[in-house]
Amino acid sequence: MTRKLLILGAAGRDYHNFNLLCRDDPDLQVVAFTAAQIPDIDGRRYPPELAGPLYPEGIPIESEERLEELLAEHGVDCVWFSYSDVSHGALMRTLSRALAHGCDAQLIAAQRTMLPSRLPVIAVTAVRTGVGKSQTSRFIAGLLQARGLRVACVRHPMPYGELSKQAVQRFESFADLDTHACTIEEREEYEPYIERGMVVFAGVDYAAILAAAEAEADVILWDGGNNDTPFYQPDLYITLLDPHRAGDELEYYPGHLNLLLADLLLINKVETATAAQVAELAETAARYNPAAPLLRCRSAIRFEQAQELRGKRVLVVEDGPTCTHGGMSRGAGWYAATRAGGQIIDPSPWARGSLQDTYRKYPSARGILPAVGYSPAQIADLQATIEATPCDVVVAGTPIDLSRVLRCSRPLLRVFYELEELEHGRLAAAVDAVLEAGKA
Repeated sequence: MTRKLLILGAAGRDYHNFNLLCRDDPDLQVVAFTAAQIPDIDGRRYPPELAGPLYPEGIPIESEERLEELLAEHGVDCVWFSYSDVSHGALMRTLSRALAHGCDAQLIAAQRTMLPSRLPVIAVTAVRTGVGKSQTSRFIAGLLQARGLRVACVRHPMPYGELSKQAVQRFESFADLDTHACTIEEREEYEPYIERGMVVFAGVDYAAILAAAEAEADVILWDGGNNDTPFYQPDLYITLLDPHRAGDELEYYPGHLNLLLADLLLINKVETATAAQVAELAETAARYNPAAPLLRCRSAIRFEQAQELRGKRVLVVEDGPTCTHGGMSRGAGWYAATRAGGQIIDPSPWARGSLQDTYRKYPSARGILPAVGYSPAQIADLQATIEATPCDVVVAGTPIDLSRVLRCSRPLLRVFYELEELEHGRLAAAVDAVLEAGKA
């Protein structure tokens, strides 16, 4: 008999699991997706052109808050949990809601959803959001380019717009970002590659994306999102650990899985962590994945206008996902502004519109301003909050040039940060080993 399935997601992993495991299976009927973490992505439909011939009307996308109602309404047999960066406790509380209704509750094995490639695949993952995956991916992309290789950077999905137009996205220029009406969150991931003359792919259908990337590359570089597992089978599986959140590598899904599966483990941000935090991570790595070599790196901050901050009131804008569901209360912008002698101003009392909801949901973000901009309305709230905050200077610790998406009446100073090896050459050696081995 056909089993009715509800997929719990956040506009990414959920669609990928459906595409690979459900789209052409007549024995499964996906009655709906649910949406969490990302604002305003419910109320849409997964379109029929992506859902396939078994779903001529597409599939509704509902809020996860309606979980019990949806289970009863559709007579659901099974629930798949299909999003990332959730604590093990929150994961089980969500699955227990389904189990209480008599539904099976499942997690899908990562290996079942990893597509094979004819090209070498290097995957960069993490145990939490905001550890430094993208700067590590850019570092590796630079190594590959220096070897004369064409690199296709494939980013974890961020389809927050019209899904029917986002099956396969290719970004080579800043104009491409405008063409695809990219959110701030998307720009934070794509712009740094474009600034370095690289091409980045993303979208919804990762089989089609892989075919497009393979057509113009020698190597596939998977730049993961949140702490999710790769969508492609890696020949080198790299997982980043965060000393500022030591212990989270054992307590968050699927970050702990990334720790267990990694070929290479990397502790980042060691320069801003304590020796005890770094030692704790090294002990954990040795205990849970002793076969994986362990590297230590720093997130090197470059701030060329530091002299302009001493004695000034400073509003710090940080990467949105890192300081919301990632749980961090500060990032590169805060460190740069503090070192420069700025007086950090907490913007939360002047938050406008949706930013008020953001601070209520993520109180640890108070003290900085998360660059939340999933829609034009949210970008307007972000700009209004900046303008309302009594500050002299705005320091942006996001990976993008915010002046491309909003106007600021105060000086807007940008902080840069890149991965820096403390054991020079070890990442290059790991990459070269993959290239020399080739594909079987």
